[in-house]
Amino acid sequence: MSDWQIFLGTPDKPHDGISQLPEPPGWRKFGRRFSEDSFDFVTLPQTQDELTADKGSTFRIPQSSTDSTSQPSIVDVVNAALYLRRPLMVTGRPGTGKTSLAYAIAHELKLGPVLLWPITARATLKDGLYRYDAISRLQDAQVAANSSSDKNGGNKVDAAFLNENVGQYVQLGPVGTAFLPTKRPRVLLIDEVDKSDINLPNDLLNLFEEGEYEIPELSRLKREENAPDQKTTVRTFDRNGRATITNGFVRCYEFPLILLTSNGERDFPPAFLRRCLRLNIADPDEEALIEIVKAHFKDRLDVLQKAESVIQDFIKRREKGSVASDQLLNAIYLISGNKSPNPDEQDKLINLLLKSLTSGADQ
Repeated sequence: MSDWQIFLGTPDKPHDGISQLPEPPGWRKFGRRFSEDSFDFVTLPQTQDELTADKGSTFRIPQSSTDSTSQPSIVDVVNAALYLRRPLMVTGRPGTGKTSLAYAIAHELKLGPVLLWPITARATLKDGLYRYDAISRLQDAQVAANSSSDKNGGNKVDAAFLNENVGQYVQLGPVGTAFLPTKRPRVLLIDEVDKSDINLPNDLLNLFEEGEYEIPELSRLKREENAPDQKTTVRTFDRNGRATITNGFVRCYEFPLILLTSNGERDFPPAFLRRCLRLNIADPDEEALIEIVKAHFKDRLDVLQKAESVIQDFIKRREKGSVASDQLLNAIYLISGNKSPNPDEQDKLINLLLKSLTSGADQ
């Protein structure tokens, strides 16, 4: 461990080290260029959600990824991303712990629930930023107009209603929530970016560089140059979360820690890669697999004894094809319970559960 490290790689021991994070470099200050009085800060959720705590506390850094003399360790790369306020592109084979790393960081550094954006082929940047329900807004305005038609002699849509209540029809997505002004960085996980439309990486460039975005449906409310600021309360991606947005413009104060996971199935534009730090997580070695099993089964000696042969079998299979760590955990769980299959059934089930992930393995 070095004095410069904020993230220590000990997610089972949460701490407040993030408070020691130095000021960002001058070219990555974002909202820190401005007075704190100009921000409506959002407070991070005070308690960890169960998912982040569960996934984060059981993550173990693969030892084979920390002992290399030619490459920096996972811990050092994560800390570099924190210091430089840069996104982190994480690659590796399925089951190496790419997504779990995000939960480990959030849990260890007490950064609240991970904001997860699972990518599909149809995902656009706007999907990650916010969702605006225009249909519901118009329907509600029409109902309000109808209810007052007797008094006003008509049933026109109420323009004042449309403007005053617009915030309840806007919900920020995981990306939009991550860039809200906070004193501590949020952890944003953009999962399986390989699946994205070809344009998404380029669409993310400006957001990663400027740390801000606009919601036109809110910014158009302030039409006059000298009109007072328009403050709108919207829902965030956090459960029951709320945020105040001024004039439809969102600027981060502390750049979020963004992890983008990739299985290495496609190439990305150089301009996109230039804005990211890159980390490849290697397959965990035998020692790391034992630590993973210990973490998930709470150091139960009976489980560890039964797991030895399964771990050896897993490593041999991995040398011949693609298998993931969660397959190993599934196999150990089935053979280590109070009610477990007999030895003959165990062999068949282990063979099933540790089957290679290549499509031809089912033939």
